[in-house]
Amino acid sequence: MTVLPDDGLELAGEFPDVPHEQWQRLVAGVLRKSGKDVEGAEAEEALSTALEDGLRTRPLYTARDASPEPGLPGFAPFVRGGRAEGNTVGGWDVRQRHTTADHDAVLADLENGVTSLWLTVGEGGIPVAGLGPVLDGVYLDLAPVVLDAGADAGPAARELLKLYEERGVAREAARGNLGVDPLGYEARTGQRDEAAPTAELARLCAEEYPGLRALTVDALPYHEAGGSAAQELGASLATAVAYLRELTGAGLSVEQAGGQLEFRYAATADQFLTIAKLRAARRLWARVAEVCGAPRAGAQRQHVVTSPVMMTRRDPWVNMLRTTIATLAAGAGGADAVTVLPFDHALGLPDGFARRIARNTSTILIEESHLARVIDPAGGSWYVERLTDELAHAGWEFFQRVERLGGMAAALRSGDVERDLAETWRARSAKLAKRREPVTGVSEFPFLAEKPVVRESAPEQPSGGLPRVRRDEAFEALRARSDAHLAATGSRPRIYLAALGPAAAHTARLTFASNLFQAGGIEPVTGGTFADSGASEAVLCSSDALYEEQAAARAAELKEAGASHVFLAGRPGEYPGVDAYVFAGCDAVAVLSATLDRMGVAR
Repeated sequence: MTVLPDDGLELAGEFPDVPHEQWQRLVAGVLRKSGKDVEGAEAEEALSTALEDGLRTRPLYTARDASPEPGLPGFAPFVRGGRAEGNTVGGWDVRQRHTTADHDAVLADLENGVTSLWLTVGEGGIPVAGLGPVLDGVYLDLAPVVLDAGADAGPAARELLKLYEERGVAREAARGNLGVDPLGYEARTGQRDEAAPTAELARLCAEEYPGLRALTVDALPYHEAGGSAAQELGASLATAVAYLRELTGAGLSVEQAGGQLEFRYAATADQFLTIAKLRAARRLWARVAEVCGAPRAGAQRQHVVTSPVMMTRRDPWVNMLRTTIATLAAGAGGADAVTVLPFDHALGLPDGFARRIARNTSTILIEESHLARVIDPAGGSWYVERLTDELAHAGWEFFQRVERLGGMAAALRSGDVERDLAETWRARSAKLAKRREPVTGVSEFPFLAEKPVVRESAPEQPSGGLPRVRRDEAFEALRARSDAHLAATGSRPRIYLAALGPAAAHTARLTFASNLFQAGGIEPVTGGTFADSGASEAVLCSSDALYEEQAAARAAELKEAGASHVFLAGRPGEYPGVDAYVFAGCDAVAVLSATLDRMGVAR
């Protein structure tokens, strides 16, 4: 029997240390083969990926990328979590959203894994007077209730507090959040809520309802308007500071005021960015509390919602994968409560199946994947720690910009915040249009023959303030044009894909062109002749070598057969008879829109 030494295995003990420069030389050698002649740090930079907020993800992180000490869970700066035990006891709070007075759906959620309710009340949601019937049969001392009532925050809060009294719920047993968020309401609607009972309800909760919080700091309006992760962080921080000023001005201590806030953030399918954002958010809030002289108030409570911006209307089943990754990231990032939006969220009211999948997403990650058993599982990763630090600095910079503008209210009313968010979204929209940021099922691998998923219309959401954007919106507009054409004529607009040479020569570009045009609702035809295809335009697909030999002649043949416009997939050079080129990185939205115009497809 072999006995291991006391210090265990030294798996790398017999290998020499590898200098960073040696790795860079190897990278440079590989890049040189692809035509990039770079050396040293430039070689490493060539493999880096640009993120929003001026950040970059490098291909390699080492111990030299050390970041500030994140501390321990439950201790400042709370990067690793606001509670010493994290979510290890029972997992995160599985919080599901309801916008209609569907009592059966509420009970089904609570009976099948949901641990708290997020209710939209008032305009675009459940009537204030309907709270009682919706919560009939709900054990209010066991299931926390979180309100989202906009301008009706006062009446909704009083109605919920009345239900606690009528049903004999002890004040110390009440849990949840009354959802007062006048700045969030103004961001959504452009209307000021000067009568919001912010201080009144905060004092009541602080003094009589220890398990209730009065205020929500909702960053979703900024995320849904196209804001970056740093802008979302900075806006939430500026909002929270504004509430701190109001509450302490009304006589509450900093500790009491901080204890009345719950922060709401978005989780996207960008797993590491989401993890870093939640960790950075806690660090930033801890810094605010420290500056205010109340470090104990720096343990931020986070409610995380899977991003509405990433949800697509086409091929909505893929949304299940997006929300699963986002939920994993939220859990790994230390979220206290997580709301998984149903996969059909963008289409209207979810059905029972969609709600079941949404709540089971958290259940599987908690119960089967055991994700909550480890506190801050990404902590210690050089990449995650560095990204957390960089994102915290970028978020603090945006927060300072808002403060220089006079605070969150002034920045909203001046339009500066909206302009900043719009600029970020313009840059991102350009990447989406060029498919540099792919949207699976929409701009990549679309399925034109899919049967539409139809849902009952959801209540209209308050509007008038910051816009709501979606990643799929430009391609959705193109697909809608194609759908209308199909309904009017019985067929979709078509394009003929002319493959040159053997499959080995044309398959890659044929697949590229097929995906590209389907993303705009244009049906590709690959078999038979152009004359039989029912198309008015064509695309040549092959290798550069065969283009050199055959492109001009084949383009002439297609024009002779009636093609009004001939594309070439790729851009190896100019050829007679070829009118335009489609290639990786081209503005797909512009190309597809112009093609539909030429085909007579109405806007």
